[in-house]
Amino acid sequence: MKDKIALEEHFAIDLTIADSQVYARPEMWTHLRSNLLDFENQRLDQMDQWGTELSILSLNSPAVQSIPDVGRAIDVARHANDILAEQIQRHPTRFGGFAALPMQDPEAAARELERCVAELGFHGFLVNGFSQVGDEQTVVYYDAPQFNDFWAHAAALGKPFYMHPRDPLASREPIYDDRPWLTGPTWAFAVETAAHALRLMSGGLFDRHPALQMILGHFGEGIPFNVWRIDHILRKGRRGMPCEREIGNYLRENVYITTSGNFRTPTLLSTMLEVGSDRIMYSVDYPFEKHEDAAGWFDRCEISENDRRKIGRDNARRLFGLK
Repeated sequence: MKDKIALEEHFAIDLTIADSQVYARPEMWTHLRSNLLDFENQRLDQMDQWGTELSILSLNSPAVQSIPDVGRAIDVARHANDILAEQIQRHPTRFGGFAALPMQDPEAAARELERCVAELGFHGFLVNGFSQVGDEQTVVYYDAPQFNDFWAHAAALGKPFYMHPRDPLASREPIYDDRPWLTGPTWAFAVETAAHALRLMSGGLFDRHPALQMILGHFGEGIPFNVWRIDHILRKGRRGMPCEREIGNYLRENVYITTSGNFRTPTLLSTMLEVGSDRIMYSVDYPFEKHEDAAGWFDRCEISENDRRKIGRDNARRLFGLK
């Protein structure tokens, strides 16, 4: 398939590049660093070679979300968004953008989102999980009451948001002590991100804003494979849960799922059975994953050509209003 759209594709700037070093072996860091900072060389070459027509780019993780100083978080987010906008202007048919937002200040985040959508033409925003505010040990999740006005503003703009992973703070999750291989994409990313997404769904966010759409990578961070049990248990006792519908309803009506970094046909087929092919979109997770692996699998996996077109391109065109 030669005209795919990918939407969990990352870049970094000098102020955030160090955040990604922990996710590369020492002998691989130089190569990963170069790829994250690059826009116009190997990134476009890889897209051309493996059939990605458009990449919607986002800042590396955790980046802005890990800056406790609110003023600096605002400045870094704006700077990163300006750099991305320059690259989109240079390659408007090849790159799109998700805004980086200083969620430490919901009002400032709303202003920056409006600027990125109205002035820079971005397709929505991506948040790298919870934000640290004031000090490194104080965190906020986005179902907190202070984000109510932010979500109203985001929903009014009509753009989706990507809930992207980050590791939990080591001080809050001692289960990973002395087991660093279980952090990051191996396991901790999915658990942390799924819990945050479930907080938003169960907290009533999508009842208040039924048109709002959330994107989850890596085949939904495990939620599609556990949603029956989640709802089965909650039917026995909701324990004051404020949402109006079952989690499975939100999953099928307010969530899109991408293939980023999870290139396995049985997993794809299971997700299709749970949410339908209209709710799945192709992604690579470049440069942490390879276009070669993603496209080599997706272009040949055992699905219908109609579903391949939906997942590879058409669902993203519809969600983002692309020509």
